[in-house]
Amino acid sequence: MNNTEAKEITFNDLIKGETPVLVDFYADWCGPCRMMPPILQEVKNRFGDDLQIIKIDTEKNPDVAIHYNVRGIPNMILFHKGDVLWQQAGVIQAPQLETIIRQKLEEHEAA
Repeated sequence: MNNTEAKEITFNDLIKGETPVLVDFYADWCGPCRMMPPILQEVKNRFGDDLQIIKIDTEKNPDVAIHYNVRGIPNMILFHKGDVLWQQAGVIQAPQLETIIRQKLEEHEAA
């Protein structure tokens, strides 16, 4: 199969999937945003395949940022099955972020 035949997974496909998705909205010029990659890597290590983490550059994807009301960066949004479970701007340390993600997923499953 060549690249033109491969199904491209869109952002909407990704956030509507069974696997929860944490989206990090950032910009290259943003100092606090540069603190997030090691934090996100630690969170990814804790969740493994049970969580997808993607980064979206707000400069290159302003429509997505506007759609989700991203006003400050870094900005984390947790999606599961198309629903926004949680959103917060600012740097969040890995233990706190892990706790929030687990809590929001539990609440979503119980609903």
